[in-house]
Order: sequence, then structure tokens, then C-alpha cells
Amino acid sequence: MRRILLGMTAVVLFGGCTSPERVKLLKTYEKEKTYHKRLIKTEKVQLYEGNLTKVTLTATYLNRNSRAKEGEKDSFINYINPFEIFQDRKKRTPKEDERFIVGIYVDDEEMEREPLYDFDLMLNKKAPKNIQPLSHNDPRLKDISFIAEWSQFFLVTFPHINSDRLTMEFESKQYGKGVLHFAKKAKYVYTKKAF
Repeated sequence: MRRILLGMTAVVLFGGCTSPERVKLLKTYEKEKTYHKRLIKTEKVQLYEGNLTKVTLTATYLNRNSRAKEGEKDSFINYINPFEIFQDRKKRTPKEDERFIVGIYVDDEEMEREPLYDFDLMLNKKAPKNIQPLSHNDPRLKDISFIAEWSQFFLVTFPHINSDRLTMEFESKQYGKGVLHFAKKAKYVYTKKAF
């Protein structure tokens, strides 16, 4: 009888102690969910002069999610449909432009004044259709990672690309070239290594 009572008391204590922590953890996760989903779609590249970083570019891939609410433009893929291999991809995939929020930090006073003129940005060998500067208080930057006051931000739109893998090439005439790799699905789908 004592053992049963002691066992039940232990279960109640352990169950009661973990429950508030679990609730707190879930609330924190839900609050930061969008930030973490966008962090997964963010890449960074640095261009160097010797051992010094001269240019830093961060890019976050914005992608229309099929589960997004009407009116939401900057939504992200947050799931993988296990039945998509049985669906006709051409019928279900809209031909939307590829959009990125790009942040550029330049550690060169001469280039800092006109940072876009020295750089070339290509996505799968295609030039951008539109580059729109964003102010630091733009609501689209709210849940983007790597936001720094000294960076300049742009909404960059490329033409639609049929490939699930995206390669962004960032080149500076003065500091060289950097490559960022993005995927329309989760990146681990494309890796051959076991985790």
C-alpha cells in the first residue's frame, strides 16, 4: 500500500512540475514561430579584403505558402505534403515571382554611399526584376533575423524559377563573389548525408 501511495505521489509531483514548464515553452515557441521559420530560410555571405570583412549580405527567402491566409503576401512553407509526389506539380504550383529580403552591410566609406552600384545579384543566373529599398521600420522586417541598424534592406524580386533549388550569386567588382543556397522545400531533403 505504501509503495503504491509513494508511486502515485511521485507521478503527481513529476507531472505537476513539468506541466507549467511545458506550457511556458509552448507559449514561447508560438510567440517566436514566425521568426524561427524565417530564420530557416535565411542565408549569409561575407566578402573579404585580406582577413577583414568588407561586405556582409543576408538574404531571407520569402515564399507563398499554400496554407497562407488570404491577403498574406510574405508567408513561408512550413510543412512538407507527404502526398505531393502523387499530385500534378504544374497544376498546383503557382508561377509567382521569387522574393527575398536582402540586407547589405558595407564596411567601406566610399561604397557605403551607393552600395548597389558595385554589386551584382543573380538568382539561378537571372537578374532581379525589381529592387525596392526598405526603411528600418518597415513591418516586413519585424520577424526577419540578422536585422542591424547599420545595414540597408531591400525587397528583391526575381522572375519565377521552376527549380526547387535556388542559387543566389552576390558579386562585388572590388571584393569578389559569394554564393547563397536556398530551397523551396526544406534543405535537408536535398542532402545525401545521414544525420
